[in-house]
Amino acid sequence: MKKSKAAVVLVVILAALAGLAYYASIILSSTGIGEEMSIPLGLDLSGGVSITYQVVDENPSVEDMSDTIYKLQKRVESYSTESSVYQVGDDRIAVEIPGVSDANKILEELGNPGSLEFQLSDGTVFMTGDQVADAQAATTTDNYGNKQYIVQLTLTDEGAEIFGDVTTENVGNYLPIVYDGEIISYPEVQEAITGGTAQISGQSTFEEAQTLATQIRIGSLSLQLEELESSVVGAQLGSQAISSSLKAGVIGLIIVMIFMIVFYAVPGVAAALALAIYTGLVIATLYLFEITLTLPGIAGIILGIGMAVDANIVIFARIREEIATGKTVQTSMKNGFQKAMSAIVDGNITTLIAAIVLMGLGSGTVKGFAYTLMISIVLSMFTALVVTRWILYALHGLGLKDEKFYGCAKERKVINFLGRRNVFFVISAVLIVAGFIGMGVHAGAGNGALNYSLDFVGGTSTTADYGKEYSIEEIESQIVPEFAAVIGDNNIQSNRVEGTTQVTVKTRTLALDEREAVNSMLVEKFGVDEKTITSQSISSTISGEMRSDAIVAVLVATFCMLIYIWFRFKDIRFGASAIAALVHDVLVVLTIYAIARISVGNTFIACMLTIIGYSVNDTIVIFDRIRENMATVHGKITRETLAEVANRSLTQTLSRSINTSITTFIMVFMLYILGVTSIREFALPLMAGLLCGSYSSICIATELWYVMKVHLGKNKITE
Repeated sequence: MKKSKAAVVLVVILAALAGLAYYASIILSSTGIGEEMSIPLGLDLSGGVSITYQVVDENPSVEDMSDTIYKLQKRVESYSTESSVYQVGDDRIAVEIPGVSDANKILEELGNPGSLEFQLSDGTVFMTGDQVADAQAATTTDNYGNKQYIVQLTLTDEGAEIFGDVTTENVGNYLPIVYDGEIISYPEVQEAITGGTAQISGQSTFEEAQTLATQIRIGSLSLQLEELESSVVGAQLGSQAISSSLKAGVIGLIIVMIFMIVFYAVPGVAAALALAIYTGLVIATLYLFEITLTLPGIAGIILGIGMAVDANIVIFARIREEIATGKTVQTSMKNGFQKAMSAIVDGNITTLIAAIVLMGLGSGTVKGFAYTLMISIVLSMFTALVVTRWILYALHGLGLKDEKFYGCAKERKVINFLGRRNVFFVISAVLIVAGFIGMGVHAGAGNGALNYSLDFVGGTSTTADYGKEYSIEEIESQIVPEFAAVIGDNNIQSNRVEGTTQVTVKTRTLALDEREAVNSMLVEKFGVDEKTITSQSISSTISGEMRSDAIVAVLVATFCMLIYIWFRFKDIRFGASAIAALVHDVLVVLTIYAIARISVGNTFIACMLTIIGYSVNDTIVIFDRIRENMATVHGKITRETLAEVANRSLTQTLSRSINTSITTFIMVFMLYILGVTSIREFALPLMAGLLCGSYSSICIATELWYVMKVHLGKNKITE
């Protein structure tokens, strides 16, 4: 690259960085204040609207309550993937929607969930709302090119069968749709509809189509609901959560940049600039796509900053190896990017597949995490493969051409990792067995195998009028400790009702004597009028259906990753050993949760999903090097040559594995040091997971591949 062109490229990149930094600073300064240019925040960070519905039907069944909660959860996810729906008492359902402040507007848009019926022209009901899977407004054109506003219906399997039979017998007739006794649509059957989807046309505007779609979606609930109360609630955590997390992110980012510059010299400078651009792009993307940000989301983004360095480290290691063979710096950079491409693409696509599956099949926290993960993957690949490349070429064109500015890979003695595989397997087995024993001991003592939070098991909600407004920080420092002292448990959530002196505290399920003890404490310690105290049982905010969704999503994602690795590496044993290492990491982190009694809540799901993505990405880089080295083997492959290739590949990628772990660990460690309690509960097992992920990639995955290669499959090594 000519010097003049290099100067222009560098100026353009620095200008883009300055613009992104300014844009991101405006977004961050507005976030949490409620100004227009701000990232939507979750209920834990900014508060939102809380609505309580009363079930109209008497003595609703457990199945109907569960079904209604799950369907309502799907409805409110249109406002935010971090919305939560849970049962209160026997016949009430609470809905909490973050990032909004107009309860009346939400109620108007959400509608009053009631009964929905599909009738024949004589009024006979042939189908009810619970046989409608979804309803969405859409725009289409007729045969003459005129715009039409329609509602697209998707039916359940049962509904599709019924609807097919009825429409076949009623072509040319009208089938009214009745919501709460009122006809909301009177469509004519133009043809038999047997495919499970249908269109309702005739709406004059798109807004009219949206209203009809909303009424059909809400009417498909299993139970009829009516609004009992609604309010705007404050954040569950104070502004300290945002400020401390941002501080941790800035400090961690600076440390990582310094580490990269010290360790990699000129390429480190390129990585630092690309990392700054990546951070700005992530912030801008979250704002532009209105991704709701929660505490796990903040942690996931800061973790993404650490992981974004990985692609740069893979590239720089390749460049140094090329320089060591005597090639020029320019040729080494070109070859380094080419040789690093397959590892970077395979690792990121594998994780991207998981993100897409989780986004499609997951719900609630899982879906929100998937959005953030997908953004991080796409932007990290762009900055590493495009931005870093151009910065390196520009710095080279400006005169930094001496190899001393780029480093040179040193010849390392090959480490015999395979020879110690039995030791590694025993260590892992001991850790995993210790976790199961720990869970068994705690379960036997009646404490539960894991320390499940209220998100998983529900509990008791206690609301009282304290006579004065408390800030979140005051609630955390004054009220929460008193509850903990009375019930002997720190698993407590709290929030306040905006504009009132009421505070709601959620705890584990309390017995009658414990509720009485809490009431006495509130009267004695805070002067609360006992008449204002109400206690109700609440279900988990993560319902059984949501947990099932998460499990199914993870299983499908794992299967898709296995297929992709099999396809790319032409050997299913690569995929099987990568998945086995992934399961190993999950079980070891479960051990940490069980023994340290860390609270298992919303952050638990995000933690496990992060470890899965990190572990697979780390393993793919090593497998990519094995694939490359295997291509250089001539003649018959024996166990000795196979072990030599595996050990050489592990040794060649060792510095990359260590440096990636260090940079990522730095980011999470800063979260642990500076973060609030909820962030620390996320950061501690995540740090353990990062260390375990690196360990399993180096000491478990490759060793398992070797064992499978030797003993399993039609191409197994027999000598």
